[in-house]
Amino acid sequence: MLFVISAPSGAGKTTIIRELFKTHPELAFSVSATTRKKRPAETEGKDYHYISLEEFEKLKADNEFVEFEEVHGNYYGTLKKEIEPYLTGSRHLVFDVDVKGALSIKKMYPEAVMIFIDVPEDELMKRLKNRNTETDAEIEKRASRIKLEVEQKSSFQFFVDNSKGLDHAVKQAEEILEKYK
Repeated sequence: MLFVISAPSGAGKTTIIRELFKTHPELAFSVSATTRKKRPAETEGKDYHYISLEEFEKLKADNEFVEFEEVHGNYYGTLKKEIEPYLTGSRHLVFDVDVKGALSIKKMYPEAVMIFIDVPEDELMKRLKNRNTETDAEIEKRASRIKLEVEQKSSFQFFVDNSKGLDHAVKQAEEILEKYK
């Protein structure tokens, strides 16, 4: 199965996914490519494939992406080679992508299970500011996109409420995974 987990910035999708991986060895992570700079706690090939804009443009021209998008001044994309081995394998692939990317994956893989991590907008802003990984200008870029992404949540099959604590959200996500594995 393909599990597409998406949300606006700051909703906790990456944290929820990391928690799922601690107890679900049957899951594999789809590592996206990005032109964004690596954050201190991130690892090349585990969190993202960090590439130059030139390399990203070449992959795009060669039709190597399932989906790609410019987000907050950086490019992100899911490489076809990240998905293909899991379509016939025994592990389930989990995507951590923005909302537009999630909808693009669903178009190409209609069987994908779509999960939206839901958090009130005021809480999202608080989280973005508290994580101290972006400048004020970058936070404003992310904030301007929240409303657009929240408007798309009706396109998802499932919602995980991450305003009641991480344990609650992880439990909800696990229940969804168990239905489809």
